[in-house]
Amino acid sequence: MLNVIYNEDCLIGIKKIPDKTVDLVITDPPYKINNHCAGGKTILSDNLNKYNNELYKNKLTQGYNYKILDELLRVMKKINIYIFCNGEQIPFYIDYFVLQRNCKMDIIIWNKTNALPLFNNKYLTDKEYCLYFRKGGYCCPQNYDDAKTVFYYPINIKDKRKWRHPTIKPELLIRKLIRNSSKENDTILDCFMGSGTTAICCLKENRNYIGFEINKNFYETCLRRIKEYKEE
Repeated sequence: MLNVIYNEDCLIGIKKIPDKTVDLVITDPPYKINNHCAGGKTILSDNLNKYNNELYKNKLTQGYNYKILDELLRVMKKINIYIFCNGEQIPFYIDYFVLQRNCKMDIIIWNKTNALPLFNNKYLTDKEYCLYFRKGGYCCPQNYDDAKTVFYYPINIKDKRKWRHPTIKPELLIRKLIRNSSKENDTILDCFMGSGTTAICCLKENRNYIGFEINKNFYETCLRRIKEYKEE
């Protein structure tokens, strides 16, 4: 069914989707984070540990079963997929999509203009990667701004607090990806729906969506968020 989010493991639920029926995949799977604790006894380290502990509690640091990628290839009409990830995951995705399947690749960067200050002798955590792979997939930005690959936008603290999801992505960015790589009435799949951002952006851009979210609390947030949007 279209325009539905399922509260189940996506690796199980996606098997119900017929072959070659999805036009675009946009998804933000759990990152693989080996060390989620910051050292030191400062206010900054305490804040960072609080955030990292929230990720750990919600199982957002343990990665995911990459077998879902085989299923995504099955349900897509043509390979056309955006995947948010951290730096550690990039080599795997390049091997899977580019080296093994000869896909074209772009790297979209969300540059966070309000990132945490310099900490522990390392570069700022001021960016997130979104890898775009396609092989025959639709890609047609309609203007110069949509065609840019670096997206400057602050972390939306208001939305994070309202929808209670620690890794919520900016709607403006997701809407841009939807416009660039799909047409009106196309079907977009998000296997890790989180707080429902992809679904909301599909509604605003006149696309259909299918989503999965295994976390019951996040799933209920999705339903509440969609209901609030439709009532507006």
